[in-house]
Amino acid sequence: MSEPAPLPSMADKLPQPKLVVMAISIVAVALSLFQMYGAGIEPLGLFYQRSIHLAFIMFMAFLMFPVFGGNKKRGVLGWMIDIAFLAGAFTTGFYLSFYLDAIFNRAGFWNETDLIIGMIATVTVLEASRRAVGLGMTIIGIIAIIYALSGPRGALPWVGEWLPGILSHRGADVDRLVGQLYLGQEGIYGLPMGVAATYIFMFVLFGAFLEVTGAGKFFIDMAYAATGKKPGGPAKAAVLASAGMGSISGSAIANVVTTGAFTIPLMKRLGYRPAQAGGIEAAASTGGQITPPLMGAGAFLISEYTQVPYLDIVMVSIFPAILYLGTVYLFVHIVALKNGMRGMPVEELPDWKQVLKEGWQFILPLGVLIYLLVMNISPMRVGFWAIISVMAVAALRYALWYFFVAETRSHAALKTAIANGIKITIAALELGAKNAVAVSMACAVAGIIVGVVGLTGLGLKFSSMMIAFSGGHIVLALVLVLIASLILGMGLPVTASYIVLIVLVGPALSNEFGIPLLIAHLVVFWYSQDSNVTPPIALAGFAGAAIANASPMETSFQAWKFAKGLYLIPAFMVFNPEIIEGGSIEIVLWTGFTAILCLVAFAAALEGYLFAHMDIISRIVIVPATVGVFWPDLRAEIAGTVVLLAILGLNWWQGKKDGPTPAVAAS
Repeated sequence: MSEPAPLPSMADKLPQPKLVVMAISIVAVALSLFQMYGAGIEPLGLFYQRSIHLAFIMFMAFLMFPVFGGNKKRGVLGWMIDIAFLAGAFTTGFYLSFYLDAIFNRAGFWNETDLIIGMIATVTVLEASRRAVGLGMTIIGIIAIIYALSGPRGALPWVGEWLPGILSHRGADVDRLVGQLYLGQEGIYGLPMGVAATYIFMFVLFGAFLEVTGAGKFFIDMAYAATGKKPGGPAKAAVLASAGMGSISGSAIANVVTTGAFTIPLMKRLGYRPAQAGGIEAAASTGGQITPPLMGAGAFLISEYTQVPYLDIVMVSIFPAILYLGTVYLFVHIVALKNGMRGMPVEELPDWKQVLKEGWQFILPLGVLIYLLVMNISPMRVGFWAIISVMAVAALRYALWYFFVAETRSHAALKTAIANGIKITIAALELGAKNAVAVSMACAVAGIIVGVVGLTGLGLKFSSMMIAFSGGHIVLALVLVLIASLILGMGLPVTASYIVLIVLVGPALSNEFGIPLLIAHLVVFWYSQDSNVTPPIALAGFAGAAIANASPMETSFQAWKFAKGLYLIPAFMVFNPEIIEGGSIEIVLWTGFTAILCLVAFAAALEGYLFAHMDIISRIVIVPATVGVFWPDLRAEIAGTVVLLAILGLNWWQGKKDGPTPAVAAS
């Protein structure tokens, strides 16, 4: 057993004064402790939990992100603006908790103070979102507010004159809108913020505890030990490591910068082009967003919207996640075989026994988490005990190191071990709060959008437009959802994009097109991921390009190709709901087999290679055969399956006849 890993650097990216850095740390630790208290000791009421959480989050956002950006000093003007917003964050966030009973007694008859505080809160949330999430999110929130105020009875009646007839509504005045957004349960403090302030934060904090104690290195080393000797080993390790990291971080970009720093240089060394290496990592890291248990916060939101237990969401998402990651893994394998690549030298790979010996403590908390979920305990409480288990096994590791490994067991060594434990705990509390700022602010603005949709009936109007544009054809409807998700993804993070889309198009998918509710939510959630890997704005692709020193656009196109499972698997869910809803064992096995067969054939058609080079006719025929398998008719499924098996069988026979491709040595 080696000495515990050193504490990772917690320095802010922004060049902040020491006093500000200290203030950020104090607020972050206080927020995490508040969340731990509410999750495991004394549960708080709905508005208490959400309003205090958002106050802390906005306070951190204004401290972490100066008004004029991180490249400039705040200056006197900057500090005046930031202090005003800090005061606004404190006042609006804690106003509800201070006067909650009185506000409830005035329900619907708000006084002037209520409305003024509500307007300040809305402006403060939009500005905090601009700094923490980006301008796109803020602009969409502002457009939603303007839309709510338009109409003949609204505060901005002239705006309504520019709206098409189907989008017109009677309009709302400022008082009604503020009541909806700030003082009600459908606005800023609505369901998205409720999920962010409870389940999401606890699991983000859980991931932070794993990260600071070295879980990332453990997952990466285990992935290298499992796949490093195989053709394209580092790329395959990227897929497995991203799945492992994604299960605790739930962020595609975080996965890219964490695992990509190790995997991308090794992929390039093995023979992958820089753009390919960056694209593979981006596509694999996007899989972290759909990998249970966290699923980029999506599992909690889907559970709340559908009222399906969280554990059920996790269970039904396992096979689709395996299909997606398996598709990326297959692409990597095909590219390696096609170019005759070999694996890494054995002497450069970690020994899995040694890795497991040094990192066993990271498996125990995941076991605790799964056990408590199976026991049907609240996810928020599960997150609390999972964090406690991480702290317990970390303390056990320090104790074992101190008593059995340390050269000296003096009081000084004991004090050092205790001090390191305290530092790591504080670092985890701080990191968890920082990591939650962006998602919480996205959920706050998403709450504004959801509130406007409920106030104006915009969801029903969008449903009508979707039916009209698609002509009632479900395939066209799915294409429209895909296009909308891509457009929204250019300005919104994945979680916010999912919330906005499901509120707008979810009713149409479920009620008009007959897609089961859970599958409709999963489809929208999966499609919301495509902005990570789809040009022209592919954030995960751009992060991979930066590490690979490749063209951002070329890297994004490579990521888009490797991530094709994002488009096929949701469609397969729609036309073969057994993959999610279950059924007889024969139907489930048949559906799973055809899903795997389609993805293998489609990957082979795109790359033009599987066991051997594939001719153009076979690649073209695979497309209608795949459509046949997707078609909800048993005869079409069987015909498509037979054609795909025949093409892949011929390709296997051709590969056996031609022999293996000459290997390319790693340089």
